[in-house]
Amino acid sequence: MNDKTLPIDTVGPPTPVLSVAPVVLPAPDRAVDLQVRVSAPVTGGDLPVILLSHGQGYSHHLSSLDGYAPLAGYWAAHGFVVIQPTHLSSTTLRLDPGTPGAPLYWRSRAEDMRRVLDGLDLIEDAVPQLRGRLDRSRVAVAGHSMGGHTASLLLGARLTDPDDGAEVTLADPRIRAGVLLAAPGRGGDALTPAVAEGLPFLLTTDFSTMTTPTLVVAGDQDESTHLTVRGAQWHTDPYLLAPGRKSLLTLFGAEHGLGGISGYDVAETTDENPERVAAVQRLTWAYLRSELYPGDRAWQAACDALAAGPDPLGRVDSK
Repeated sequence: MNDKTLPIDTVGPPTPVLSVAPVVLPAPDRAVDLQVRVSAPVTGGDLPVILLSHGQGYSHHLSSLDGYAPLAGYWAAHGFVVIQPTHLSSTTLRLDPGTPGAPLYWRSRAEDMRRVLDGLDLIEDAVPQLRGRLDRSRVAVAGHSMGGHTASLLLGARLTDPDDGAEVTLADPRIRAGVLLAAPGRGGDALTPAVAEGLPFLLTTDFSTMTTPTLVVAGDQDESTHLTVRGAQWHTDPYLLAPGRKSLLTLFGAEHGLGGISGYDVAETTDENPERVAAVQRLTWAYLRSELYPGDRAWQAACDALAAGPDPLGRVDSK
């Protein structure tokens, strides 16, 4: 066994997965209807749900329902139903740059996830293999990069709308836990001047109200110099500045792609590392499993396995 691989017995064996896309949710108040991918184990009932929000990278299709196969496939093979929307920010939609909310559609992204939860009946109708198999009381949200910002809003973070100065609260009480992967940190003087001017919604991010249990995953080499002047530490802000039960997984040597979570063998991954991806898969799964099922020891077992090796891939801190 590779010393940098978590032992496989921290999780059960994978099961076959069904994946259906696009499932279309009517959205008359949106620029286009909402398309999602649904991935689930082919067997089992009372399945918990993960909403997975894509980032905004260079590749066209990773920023859509077609991205993040390393995470969606793994989570589904180990007992979750994973629902991935194509947000309006996806270049696959080729929207007019003048569409309200462009270019990143920060508010619409969070509303997409709430629309998914409101439309679970429609999803079950479109994917009859799922009918009656969802546990709607156990819902989590996860997001990478800009998707992490989306997830943080659903978990309770707030901001001030730069267009009208109103405080925006988009938390959804149906979401019981979250995972933020290389998510943006605080605003203000932590941002580069270009980002502060071009993406002013990031200026006022407030984590002090993000009370939902959350795992923050950050690479210690994720400098993100196009976004922040604070270096890799910026991505730990959602852990450091949010109250309540939080955990931080710091991945040693990891850059923004966290080893390659957005897709298999993709060119934009600058730190490709299969063992790192495997660690992210297993630790995020274990965290959500234990948060959604109190008393489940998967998270503790995964943390113990991470710390046990002679050359660990990372470190977990909790508060």
